[in-house]
Amino acid sequence: MKTQGHVGLTVPVNEADHVRGPQDARVTLLEYGDFECPHCREAHFILTELEKTLADSMQLAFRNFPLATVHPHAEPAAEAAEAAAAQGKFWPMHDTLFENQDALEFEDLLQYAADLGLDEERFARELSERRFANRVREHFMSGVRSGVNGTPTFFINGVRHDGSYDLQSLLAAINDVV
Repeated sequence: MKTQGHVGLTVPVNEADHVRGPQDARVTLLEYGDFECPHCREAHFILTELEKTLADSMQLAFRNFPLATVHPHAEPAAEAAEAAAAQGKFWPMHDTLFENQDALEFEDLLQYAADLGLDEERFARELSERRFANRVREHFMSGVRSGVNGTPTFFINGVRHDGSYDLQSLLAAINDVV
């Protein structure tokens, strides 16, 4: 497993994070991701397979790390995911954003909210007011403090994984931990 033992997560995964999978999982895989990053989109499909493979022993956590200077839609998409989370639909929005990465304009985000059955008026208002900008910024800064400088960046049980993120590499890294 290729990790850097000295680079760890400064803010451990906690109840404020977006997590799916068993609470008593032996492994927590945290991704710092950007909804407009093509590498994160690729990782999304790999992580979906990984979750199926390790369904009983892994939980997946996600924190926003929008690289706004290269991905102009990344911050609004992250805020849309947080607005969906406020209505209990983070993961469905997360998946929708990655699966429709080439359509992240405001109107697209509103359509995804409608498709997911969210309160559209509330969603639109919260996006317009940038209600979740601070939360996205907190995620970003926790990543910076943990040494994240690109996306996707993964931490396995709090230790940064600097190896490849293809399915076999992630499986091997996780098996090295458990």
